[in-house]
Amino acid sequence: MQRGEIVRIEWKDINFKNKTLHISKTKTDIPRTIPLSKSAIKILKTEFRNINGTVWCIKADSITQAFKRICNNAEITGLCFHDLRHEATSRFFEKDLNIMEASSITGHKDLRMLKRYTHLKAENLVHKLQ
Repeated sequence: MQRGEIVRIEWKDINFKNKTLHISKTKTDIPRTIPLSKSAIKILKTEFRNINGTVWCIKADSITQAFKRICNNAEITGLCFHDLRHEATSRFFEKDLNIMEASSITGHKDLRMLKRYTHLKAENLVHKLQ
């Protein structure tokens, strides 16, 4: 997910029964629903419920700053938060997701015409992330 998408997650967007997250405001202005891994569900279930309805009480810039501090402390150079998005996309393909499945999670708009005629349900992808 993009930083902005992460900080805007609200509890109402998470469907624990179906193990999905609905992202209504995206960079491309095209909402999407993504499957959540077991690890993501576990983390979300331990989070405190903020009174304002958001999952995280942090700004997008704060994510970048915290990530830079972590990298500096670990003596990691040349890595930025957005690189994690690229890494996750690569891992999806290692989990045998096809192009359309991966793009429905990441929101990448490559192969627009094919995607326009493909309607994948996040609930059907959950088992591939387990």
